[in-house]
Amino acid sequence: MIAPIVRTLGELRARTGVWRKAGETVGVVPTMGALHQGHLSLARAARARCDRVIVTIFVNPKQFNDPKDLENYPRTEEDDARKLESIGVDLIYVPGPDQIYPYGFATTVSVSGLTDMLCGESRPGHFDGVATVVAKLFTQTAADFAFFGEKDFQQLQVVRRMAVDLDIPIEVIGCPTIREEDGLAMSSRNLLLSDRSRVKAPVLAEVMEDVRAALRAGGRMSELGPDAEARILAAGFNKVDYLELRDGRDLGLLDEAGEDARLFAAAWLAGVRLIDNIGV
Repeated sequence: MIAPIVRTLGELRARTGVWRKAGETVGVVPTMGALHQGHLSLARAARARCDRVIVTIFVNPKQFNDPKDLENYPRTEEDDARKLESIGVDLIYVPGPDQIYPYGFATTVSVSGLTDMLCGESRPGHFDGVATVVAKLFTQTAADFAFFGEKDFQQLQVVRRMAVDLDIPIEVIGCPTIREEDGLAMSSRNLLLSDRSRVKAPVLAEVMEDVRAALRAGGRMSELGPDAEARILAAGFNKVDYLELRDGRDLGLLDEAGEDARLFAAAWLAGVRLIDNIGV
């Protein structure tokens, strides 16, 4: 059975209020739609942990730097609802922009420190948009648990920091990255890749795996990075935004592998920006 879709905050609170009175726990999976197995794994994790599960679908205009990127972002609501059917999601929240940013909306949630590097450096304002919309979704759903994929690891850390700093009573749970058989990290943006580009895309993960092996063997990122970036470009990528080793706790820059070290990458392929990260 396809979960009911609600589009207004009033409808959402009417339903969650009943769950609250019954003492049921609520999990939320915030998404921008175009669901793939990575998203579905989050919904399954929520289903296993919580009495009730809400999946939100909202293409958030505040986290897009390029209007064309916003316009081209896949929107597949009916297909998304069918994909969630087998998981037993209780509710799909698809708010209109007026439900998230009503007339006169003038507040921005900004997390400093964690947003000054990686995707934050090349996409100014992006994480302000993420933190703002997620804060809204957390308070609107009043969920006990929220589920995010580690594929967007910087986003995960930003959301965790925001929830703690604002005393939002929710536990943010990170779930493992889900990959295609050829190693490409699943992403809604993969739908934008042409067949030719899709064949090249797994090279990003392949190079990262090789760098990880070299780091574990005692290599330094300052020595490994230039050759790794050259390999990515030689495979057909147009630009490497970053390929960096950082501390998974505070995203501080590292040169050698250590506890909680993670390798982060972002690169452009035929107009599509792909990101990935792996623990080292």
